[in-house]
Amino acid sequence: MSKRKLVCVIGLGHFGWELAVALAKTCEVLAIDRRQSTVDEIGDKVHRALAMDVGDEEALASVIPEHIDEAIVSMGENLESSILCTLYLKRLKVPVIRVKAFSDDHAVVLQQVGADEVIFPERETARRLAARIINPNLLDFVPLGGDYQVMEVRMPTAFAGRTLAELNLRARYNVFVISILRPEPEGMHFLPGPDVVLLPQDVLVMIGRETDLRQIQDKVEEPPAHQKNDA
Repeated sequence: MSKRKLVCVIGLGHFGWELAVALAKTCEVLAIDRRQSTVDEIGDKVHRALAMDVGDEEALASVIPEHIDEAIVSMGENLESSILCTLYLKRLKVPVIRVKAFSDDHAVVLQQVGADEVIFPERETARRLAARIINPNLLDFVPLGGDYQVMEVRMPTAFAGRTLAELNLRARYNVFVISILRPEPEGMHFLPGPDVVLLPQDVLVMIGRETDLRQIQDKVEEPPAHQKNDA
């Protein structure tokens, strides 16, 4: 059995709280906040919760485990505290440090003092919502390097009843189906084989360039395969 990842979440505002609770489902989570009342509330939802001032480098060093895997800093709008905390975590040789930023200038400083990843939760949420509003058939997407994305799309009607081999999506659209989501009890089909027959209620999880993936989205409203010579 693999070891559970040990993650420290510092700052338990809305973002930090939700992140800590979500991570606790599969990771060992140390949650830190300066407010004792907040720490008391989250105490039974994470592995360990502490109330402390992370602006005290010695105090922070005393509670960060040597074998920690990652730290996430989400400290409200106290820019100085988030910068100092990031610097201290870097000095403690935390392998991965992710920090919530509030401006581009703040992000630059965070990267300079040691942040491995700068997070803009509001921007990311807004972009994903905008993409779903513009493209109603787009259920979700995850941007990757370059122009590549992982995207969830409702099953194009024209694809129903056909196998992945028949559709030959890799050759025709330069996209790869990595999973098919189906209602329970079937659930998720990860890395489906070429003989899998697609069903009308399926959701396709695909990886590819955005422009290629959009071609699949455009087919969602097309007529079924039997009404056309070719999908």
